Amino acid sequence: MENTNHFNLKPSVGGSFSSAWETIFGKHFLSLLLTVVILGLLNGPSYSMKFEGHDFGPALLLLPLALFGLAYVFLFVPVLEYGKDFIFLKAIRNQETDLRILFEGFRNKYLNIVLANLIVFALVLMGSFMLIIPGIIVWCRLIFVSYLVMDKDMEPMKAVEKSWQMTRGHGWEIFGMAILSFFIFIGGLIVFFVGAIISLMWIHAAFATFYQAVLNENDDDNPIPILGVNEV
Repeated sequence: MENTNHFNLKPSVGGSFSSAWETIFGKHFLSLLLTVVILGLLNGPSYSMKFEGHDFGPALLLLPLALFGLAYVFLFVPVLEYGKDFIFLKAIRNQETDLRILFEGFRNKYLNIVLANLIVFALVLMGSFMLIIPGIIVWCRLIFVSYLVMDKDMEPMKAVEKSWQMTRGHGWEIFGMAILSFFIFIGGLIVFFVGAIISLMWIHAAFATFYQAVLNENDDDNPIPILGVNEV
């Protein structure tokens, strides 16, 4: 028997990770686990080019592979990442978490996802050129873009603007979550494969929870409850 406790969580680092921990070990555990595993497998390919001296022959041979790699990174992976974020958001809302959601963006949101990802990438890159710190600030302020594109069906620029507005006053909390996520993942790696997967599930759920908490805070008249799940 499942006992669900719906509550409106205030945006906080500890509250987000605490609620996320309950969520990942609730009834959506299997779908969240498969989401992380599938994304890891499809997001795994990486390509590199090595130049030695003035011999550019190997580089020219690898050029088509490098171009394919760039297309894969910017035209394929973002759709999966946005789909992953939407699945975790649905999980913390206790909504259906069908794995087909992972690929939903290819069907009806593809252009918005690709453009939104390129805009965020360009803005963070531009910020990073200015002594790194502005890039971190931009990343923190645009962390909600993927959720807004998938959850609110926003166009890329509107999602960027809305994320910037929603994260006002929450930059340090988001940065704190990123730092904590790093140590959680390192801790997961210490216990090898299973620990790394669980740590990623926890991190993704925590950021989805934080988004929902901020969303509720900005929509007090019609808040969407966040799920705390206990199996009994």
